[in-house]
Amino acid sequence: MNDKKIKNRVLIAKPGLDGHDRGAKIIARALRDNEFEVIYTGIRQSPEEIVTTAIQEDVAVIGLSSLSGAHLRLFPAVIEELKKMKAQDIKVLGGGIIPEDDIEVLKKAGIEAVFTPGAPLSDIIDAFHRACDEFYGRNQA
Repeated sequence: MNDKKIKNRVLIAKPGLDGHDRGAKIIARALRDNEFEVIYTGIRQSPEEIVTTAIQEDVAVIGLSSLSGAHLRLFPAVIEELKKMKAQDIKVLGGGIIPEDDIEVLKKAGIEAVFTPGAPLSDIIDAFHRACDEFYGRNQA
């Protein structure tokens, strides 16, 4: 057995045509500051590009950010692409300008957690830790 500590490796992505990435960069920095290994795709990524990168980079979690209002189409499209690529074990979290009524729809589509503006960074980091723990099969004591 390898005693080397497993890194929490995550991907932060901006699907669709949304060109505003300040929030995604803040989350990426907060995760890096909390010992996550973060891959940031940049803006204007398709669900296919996001999933391909996630698989190539061997991440445990994808964090999606949307401010454009296309979250109901794009976030589930990432879930579907993960299934198509047989990588549905990768967890997906989302955030951005998301109406309260849409959160349950996204969760039913397979998004593990959804964060809106003002969510404490500690809650977001905790959600990434839980998703990584689940992906890597760690006990969550």
